[in-house]
Amino acid sequence: MKKTNLSDYDSSVVPSGRDYRLAIVVAEWNREITDALLQGAYDTLLHHEVKEENIKVVHVPGSYELTTGADLMLRRGGIDAVICLGCVIQGDTRHFDFICEAVSQGLMHVSLKHEKPVIFGLLTTNDMQQALDRAGGKHGNKGVEAAVTALKMCAL
Repeated sequence: MKKTNLSDYDSSVVPSGRDYRLAIVVAEWNREITDALLQGAYDTLLHHEVKEENIKVVHVPGSYELTTGADLMLRRGGIDAVICLGCVIQGDTRHFDFICEAVSQGLMHVSLKHEKPVIFGLLTTNDMQQALDRAGGKHGNKGVEAAVTALKMCAL
């Protein structure tokens, strides 16, 4: 069965986050979208018992900077996982391809370097409507999915 809602998950298989400290690095570019992703992730972490004081939210200018933000959070220590949230919308140039590739490779590198989960919560859409649909619209909220993924990875 094809999954069509990013916010649908079995809550019973998500570990409690009461012992975890998480950072959320969120891009300011496309803020209408990224603010909704942030809210979804934050609320989900609280729902799964992550203490508010154990959630550190930092903003970076754009999606390209998510990698550096994640690296800085992990370098400072005391973080069990980093959730990275951003949105890149396809335009008329190849900028989209370069940014998406750099972020995906960069976040993987940071995760392996620090041996900590770095969650890819980057929307890569063809247009604004697709982004809205995945930031609390008809396809749920990618931020929720990213938070659930972080908790499951922390439990490993």
